Amino acid sequence: MVRVGVLGAKGRMGSEVCRTVEAAPDMELTGQVDVGDSRELLAGSDVVVDFTHPNAVIDNLMWCIDQDMIPIVGTSGFDEPRLAEVAGLLAEKRGSRALIVPNFSVGAVLMMRFAAQAAPFFESAEVVELHHAGKADAPSGTSSRTASMISQARQAAGLGAPPDATVTAAAGARGTEVGGVHVHSVRLAGLVAHQEVLLGGHGEVLTIRHDSLDRSSFMPGVLVAIRGAAKLPTGLTVGLDGLLGLA
Repeated sequence: MVRVGVLGAKGRMGSEVCRTVEAAPDMELTGQVDVGDSRELLAGSDVVVDFTHPNAVIDNLMWCIDQDMIPIVGTSGFDEPRLAEVAGLLAEKRGSRALIVPNFSVGAVLMMRFAAQAAPFFESAEVVELHHAGKADAPSGTSSRTASMISQARQAAGLGAPPDATVTAAAGARGTEVGGVHVHSVRLAGLVAHQEVLLGGHGEVLTIRHDSLDRSSFMPGVLVAIRGAAKLPTGLTVGLDGLLGLA
C-alpha cells in the first residue's frame, strides 16, 4: 500500500485526488491538509500530492523533503527559473526526489510532446491557453512548459525567432513570451483547462488542441505519479513523460 497525503485537500483538485486515492485498492489516504491545518496531519505518508497555491508550494515542497516524503506537485506557477530554483534546493538534499507535473492529463502530456516534435518544421509558433476564472496564475504551468519545449526544439533545429512585424502594441496584446514563443492566457467562467498550439508555415497552419472537460481527466495521471514516485531518480523530475514510457 502506498500511503498518500494531500495538501489542498478541500480544493477542487485536492478533493478529487482524495476521492481517487480512497477508491484505489493499492493506496491509503493518510492525511488531508488545507488552509489553517497543521502539516503534521500528513505524518506517515510516503508521498504527498500538492494542489495548493503558487505562493505556498515551495515551502510545502521543502517541508515534505525534510520529512522524507516524496512531493508530487500539481500546483501551477513553475516557469523555468522556478524549476531551476527547486532543482538547486534538491541538490542540497542528497537522496531526495520530487516530481513537478505541469499537467496530469495524459492527453495534455501527448499534446506537449507532439508540439515539440512538430515545432522544427514550422516557421511560427504561438500558444493559447484557456482556463477557468478562478485560476491564480497566468500563463499556466502547462503553457509555459509547452512554450519552453517548443523553444528548445526550435533552437536545436537552428531556427531563429518567428517572424513578427509588430512595431506598436497595447500592453498585453501579444501576450507574454517564454523562450521567444508568445503565450496568450484566457480566463473565463465555464472553462476547465484548454490549450491550443498554433504552428504556421508556408500556406498551412497546424493546430494541436487539448481540452480537459472535467477534473476527473487528471486522475489517471495522478495515479501514475503516485505509483511511480518511489522509482524516480533522485533530484527533480518534471512531467509524467518518463513514468508513461515516453522519455
